[in-house]
Amino acid sequence: MKLQLTMLVCALTLTGCADRAARERLGIEDISVLRTGIGATQDEPAGAANSQWVNAYAPIANSRTAMASLQERLDRAPGSSNSYFRAKAQCWLDAAQQARQAHDQWGFVEEAIGQAATITIGVERGTPLSAANPALRTVSTVRPDLWAIVNAIKADPAVAQCPQAQLPLACAEVELMQAGHDAWIRSFASAEKRLPEVKDKLRKSAETAVQCKQATSASVPVPASALPAKAPQTITLRTDSLFRFNDASILPRGQHQLDGVVSDLKSAAAIHALQVTGYADRLGGAAHNQWLSTQRAQTVERYLRAQGVTLPITARGRGSANQRVECHQSRQDALVRCLAPNRRVEIKLVGVAS
Repeated sequence: MKLQLTMLVCALTLTGCADRAARERLGIEDISVLRTGIGATQDEPAGAANSQWVNAYAPIANSRTAMASLQERLDRAPGSSNSYFRAKAQCWLDAAQQARQAHDQWGFVEEAIGQAATITIGVERGTPLSAANPALRTVSTVRPDLWAIVNAIKADPAVAQCPQAQLPLACAEVELMQAGHDAWIRSFASAEKRLPEVKDKLRKSAETAVQCKQATSASVPVPASALPAKAPQTITLRTDSLFRFNDASILPRGQHQLDGVVSDLKSAAAIHALQVTGYADRLGGAAHNQWLSTQRAQTVERYLRAQGVTLPITARGRGSANQRVECHQSRQDALVRCLAPNRRVEIKLVGVAS
């Protein structure tokens, strides 16, 4: 009977009997995933489906039919099959198929189909697509160090000119998201099993980009005038001037600030890409702060796109990471004011060369 009760507790709490060592190696920062035992929450910040999620994915009534239809559309879509977004859409479809075959009932199948559909429609219509990986309900961030490598490869100018390097990069991102889903359902060992393949794809992407860069440098000399005069710079905008507190809708004065950024971009020479990163303060739960910071970064990206910015943009949220100030006021209003510098959006201007 004791054994049966132990198994029951494990089943109910998900993380009670998980591989703790694997969990620690994954570098998970999501508090809701790290919390274990009977007291682990199952509320919306912890990943419970809300009405918005249900409404978004309710149309996917038959995942098998939806995947088959998307596969046909992706195969017929115009443009080169050796492109970053075509590869990413295909990898999302493959991820959905794997999860479906594994009888995953947590919602990842629908989210993977949703990602594949968004990219496929964009490819069909020829509309600009974001290379950012959105925050998904059933995915937690694992191995932040590997995500840092992903972003470094994305930011390298050689990758944008080398389709062969983009294909393994796109699939590495999707597989790292799959590992994040494994972690979200507390299957930490399964998450770790995906990492060698992720690392191999990232290594292949980086090595291929270097080869492309060397080939280009050997055949086309770069004039000195084409190089940037200084290293990439970062524009830091306080979110209190861009957004209302705990909100992601841009204020009029925030629009004015971003209009200034757009104007500066038009006159800036040799800017190859933008990295938009949102940050939150330490108040609130980790899952909420991650969601809020990601929403703010993506809102800024959409605004820049609407104003005619065509540069590649990577938008991501870092939650309450990299806090600039430490505050310990006892009064809530004073604490919120003191923490304001931590609530920010950084726009990094990536030059053609550093």
